[in-house]
This record gives sequence, structure tokens and C-alpha cells, in this order.
Amino acid sequence: MTRVLITGASRGIGRATALACAGRGAELGLLGRPSERLSESVELCRKAGALRVQPFSADANQIAQLERAAAEFLQAFGAPDAIIHSAGIAARTSVEATSVASFQEQLQVNLSAPFVLTRALLPAMRARKVGRVVFVGSISSTLGTANLAGYCASKWGLIGLMKSLAAELSDSGLMTCAVLPGSVDTEMLIGSGFPPRMNADSVAQTLLHYALDAPLAHNGGCIEMFGT
Repeated sequence: MTRVLITGASRGIGRATALACAGRGAELGLLGRPSERLSESVELCRKAGALRVQPFSADANQIAQLERAAAEFLQAFGAPDAIIHSAGIAARTSVEATSVASFQEQLQVNLSAPFVLTRALLPAMRARKVGRVVFVGSISSTLGTANLAGYCASKWGLIGLMKSLAAELSDSGLMTCAVLPGSVDTEMLIGSGFPPRMNADSVAQTLLHYALDAPLAHNGGCIEMFGT
């Protein structure tokens, strides 16, 4: 019985990853704001073979909601075997046109929320000496892109968070890593000016591998995906 918590499962990479995990018969917690899309993901995962699937309500901008959702997951499922942090937002504006509120929101959703959730769930995972934390970064975690300062800053920060966590997890039985896809054929890519180089299913299969199957020796690894 494999228990997986996935954020951002309402669409794109998150939904594709949830369906891939469902196909493995996992027990799934899908965390996000209540929406028709999230409800649809729940039903799709049930049809795809998930042993159990339950939505958990939280706004990534609200720390208390994230902590409550983590506690609810632990009560319902116990310690997760894997956390897959897929939720993310991007605002395409120049530095001058980016408001402080927009910049901070991108940092909160893309960086602080994964930190809050991981911190809340990690003690239970350490107690079992089993578990993986997989972060969905981006090629933007390694380079700068015009009109994406907030997104790039948050994704670079995510790698720093992962690397520090990896050092703390050494010899613990747990591991963490980050998958860094380039241009994925999702809604987030629309209007970017970049052509898609891969689909969400390709990223989902990669995330599934590192969340469930890859050796613990990948702790601290960054897996880049440039597409074809």
C-alpha cells in the first residue's frame, strides 16, 4: 500500500502525475483549493485504479490551511510514502511591472507552500524511516528568463530548499530530489512564446519513478528534462 500526497493535481503535470500514481494502485491525497477541476481529478483517479483517493482543501497562500491539510492527511492516511510538490504559478511581467504582491505570491505558492507541507509531514516520515519528497522545479530553476523574475526566483529557491533537505536526510532512509522540466504542453506554457517540447505524461512518468522506484542514492539530485 503506497500513500502519496500530490499538490497541483487539478490540472497539467499534477493531474497527469495523480493519474500515473492511480494506475499503480496507490492511495492518493490530492491537495488544492476546492474546484470542479479538483473534483474531476478525484473521479479520474478512482477510475484509473487508485486504491483510495481523497481531496484535501487548502489555499497555497494560507499557511494555516496548509498545516491543517497536512494534519488531516496524516489522520486519514498516516505518513506518506511520497510527497510530490507540483503546484505552481507564474506571472509574466517585467521586473518593473511586477507588483510586490505578485512577486510574494509566486514565492509563497512555489516555494513557501512546499516548505510548509514538507515540514509538517516530515516527522511522521522520519519515524517510519521511509519516504520521498519530490519537487517539481523547472529549467527556470537553472537560468533566468525575461518577464519571469518571480517564477525563476521561486524555482531557484526550491532547489536550494531541496539541497538543504537532502543533506538533512542523509542516512535517514528518506530521500528528496527535484525534476526540472522545460517547455511542457500545459496551460502555463500558453502565451510564453516557447513551443512545447514534451507533454505532461512524460513528466508524470518521471515523477512517478523518483517518487516510488528510484534508488535512494538519487537523494539531492536534479533531473533535467529538455524534451525532444
